[in-house]
Amino acid sequence: MAENNDLTQMIAGCKKGVPECFSQLVDIYASRLFGYFYRLTGDNEASDDLLSKLFVRLVEKISSFKGDSFEGWLFKVASNIFYDYLRGKQRQKKLLDARKKQLESNKQKAQQFDSEQFDKLQIQLKKLDADTRELIMLRFYSQVSFKEIAKMRSEPIGTTLSKLHRGLKKLRELMN
Repeated sequence: MAENNDLTQMIAGCKKGVPECFSQLVDIYASRLFGYFYRLTGDNEASDDLLSKLFVRLVEKISSFKGDSFEGWLFKVASNIFYDYLRGKQRQKKLLDARKKQLESNKQKAQQFDSEQFDKLQIQLKKLDADTRELIMLRFYSQVSFKEIAKMRSEPIGTTLSKLHRGLKKLRELMN
């Protein structure tokens, strides 16, 4: 701990913008303030960030120190920084919770839409002739190649492609 007279001179130097004076204050208070932040957060990284913010704020606000207890003033600034941190975490948590609810809602809507579309597709597939329905099922549900389908049906691949193309066109019309 610095003597009261030395501390007064360091603070006066800080108010004049003397970098060595800021450095001395950092040397004196950094470990105590880090411990303060660490006990509040339980997180090294957060404590380092808060400590950095505190020393930036010290540079910005040193002129507002009016000569009472410097330690009291410094820890009050540290307390304000900590509460800003907590408010930020709360805002972030609220945003994340809102986003999570939105995503869950969108997922439910998508599942409902998918289910409705699937039901509609099933209904429309039944409206196709059996030959066309079989082609679509082999190709898109069973993922059989065009070549294999043509071979299974003992027809040229061009004929298979043509039938499938017409079947898909008809299915699209039915789906709209």
